[in-house]
Amino acid sequence: MNSEPLRLSFKLSFHDETRSSELEQILADTEAPYFKRIRSASWVEMKLLFRLAAPAVIVYLLNNVVSMSTQIFCGHLGNLELAAVSLGNTGIQMFAYGLMLGMGSAVETLCGQAFGAHRYEMLGVYLQRSTILLMAAAIPLMVIYIFSEPLLMLLGEPVSIASAAAVFVYGLIPQIFAYAANFPIQKFLQAQSIIAPSAYISLGALVVHVLLSWLAIFKWNWGLLGAGLVLSLSWWIIVGGQFVYILTSNSCRKTWQGFSLEAFSGLWSFFKLSAASAVMLCLETWYYQILVLIAGLLKNAEVALDALSICMTLSGWVFMISVGFNAAASVRVSNELGAGHPKSASFSVVVVTSCSFIISVIAAIIVMIFRDSISYIFTEGEVVAKAASDLSPFLAATLILNGIQPVLSGVAVGCGWQAFVAYVNVGCYYLIGVPVGVLLGFTFDLGAKGIWSGMLGGTVLQTIILVWVTLRTDWDKEVESAKNRLSSWDEKRQPLLVE
Repeated sequence: MNSEPLRLSFKLSFHDETRSSELEQILADTEAPYFKRIRSASWVEMKLLFRLAAPAVIVYLLNNVVSMSTQIFCGHLGNLELAAVSLGNTGIQMFAYGLMLGMGSAVETLCGQAFGAHRYEMLGVYLQRSTILLMAAAIPLMVIYIFSEPLLMLLGEPVSIASAAAVFVYGLIPQIFAYAANFPIQKFLQAQSIIAPSAYISLGALVVHVLLSWLAIFKWNWGLLGAGLVLSLSWWIIVGGQFVYILTSNSCRKTWQGFSLEAFSGLWSFFKLSAASAVMLCLETWYYQILVLIAGLLKNAEVALDALSICMTLSGWVFMISVGFNAAASVRVSNELGAGHPKSASFSVVVVTSCSFIISVIAAIIVMIFRDSISYIFTEGEVVAKAASDLSPFLAATLILNGIQPVLSGVAVGCGWQAFVAYVNVGCYYLIGVPVGVLLGFTFDLGAKGIWSGMLGGTVLQTIILVWVTLRTDWDKEVESAKNRLSSWDEKRQPLLVE
């Protein structure tokens, strides 16, 4: 047996641990000049951060491009098909995506802190436990997909668009279960700073997806149902590739020790954190999708939906960059808290938020520069392109806010604050943002601009609260909370308890 890969894996793990301790030592050295400490700490943290964030951004971008390419292909069939796929993606698919991503984020908190504390055995158990819960949650979601047409019509969507969207959604049913398997695997790997393999797998899946989508839509004439089925298949390719990596890679030798009946114990405790994570992230993921659903009730709904879907797709594309930094923030904070490094955790928050914000501002400037031409990627219609151009300032403002808010949500996941952030999201998004948006959009007849303005106000308020809470955090207490969570892991390998 060749032991060189195994030695390399141990070398990399030891190197990561050494650099993490080095960061804490630099920040704790009060005898060194302040700016010298900050400069040295920034260099160490930036290397750690971008090694995590860069491949994470690539993974989320590639996964988003898989869905976006389907929308682009269908958009060239006609405005009705574009509106149908947009409504199916934002109104139905994102409902499942948000729920599954949220529930899977419990793995991010527990695996990240356990990995930082060297409790490697439990990572595989958490992965299996999360997959069991998500697969169970996928069954009622499947019912929603099956009855998507009457549900969309009940929400007031036009009959023609709702019927076409339902055909597309039927093809997405297998994707629900792919989500249930993918997100626990993804978070399991991220907690160990193993992200690059997922990027390669996602790239391969994208190539296959584009080829099959082109054949299904334009050559085989499978229409919207075929587009949905190909999209589902592509996600299962991603799941299969990642699981094969876990089974065969030396990097996961200590964290994956095979299937275990222990995964069926402690499900209720795990469910509580999963539910809090789901509520937190679902409320965030669904927020701007509600904007599209409400826009379907406006006059000339087809144009409004097409323009908003283009803006939301562009926002989602850039948002994937922030989500990559969200993943990096969660991994860095949870690992440092598990390792007992409060100063490193605090400093990581500052660095990752600053980097994400700068990139988002650059993206917003690019959107404003190309506001009159960027829409033609998705459609050839001048009316829709003009409507999308008019919404560009709102898109730019959303991009800037998304440079901060998702990263702070990643910090919350790393610390285990999901329940608190869920309450904040309910208040800011759904008690303020949505009602104000509806008031401006319909009562004051401002249309899509009014709806988006109100929802931007909710995001601003939520971001301010998260910034304030993060600035006031006692990181020494967060280290103690992580230790208390891990201390419940006893000799019998009972599951970690969560609050």
